[in-house]
Amino acid sequence: MRNHTRTSKFLSLVLRHKPEKIGITLDGHGWAKVPEILEGLNLTLEELVHIVETDGKQRYSFNEDRSKIRANQGHSIPVDLELDPVEPPERLYHGTVGQFLPSIRREGLTKQSRQYVHLSGDPVTAAKVGSRRGKPIVLQVNAGAMQREGFRFYQAANGVWLTETVPPEYLTLPG
Repeated sequence: MRNHTRTSKFLSLVLRHKPEKIGITLDGHGWAKVPEILEGLNLTLEELVHIVETDGKQRYSFNEDRSKIRANQGHSIPVDLELDPVEPPERLYHGTVGQFLPSIRREGLTKQSRQYVHLSGDPVTAAKVGSRRGKPIVLQVNAGAMQREGFRFYQAANGVWLTETVPPEYLTLPG
């Protein structure tokens, strides 16, 4: 089977940001019809299943009968992922790089163009996320205190923690 890394990245773009790139639309919950994805990406069902099952970040999910697929999180287009609020652990983590620290100190973590701020359950995963843009810096989030103050947390199907914002007073930053 051919290497599907580029196809997986393109699938991520289509399912999270630009479904129009292959002439499809997502329903209100972010689901795309599998036959449309197969045609738009020129894939077989077996290849699509392979991409979903081997994706290291578990970016995608099928519905029960595999007639639909969606990205688990990271959308810049409005979709309702049907997530219920859950109680987070006392501490969560966010990986970033030094160039963003001044704005994080002022504004906290903001969702930018996405629907949610993405957080990790452990510092190692957060460091991996931060390393995509350079030397990682791991921020600690006082998620327990946030939740007690009324902030909502969600957990995507792949384990990524999601929230609307993290104000600076709930962050532990280096130096």
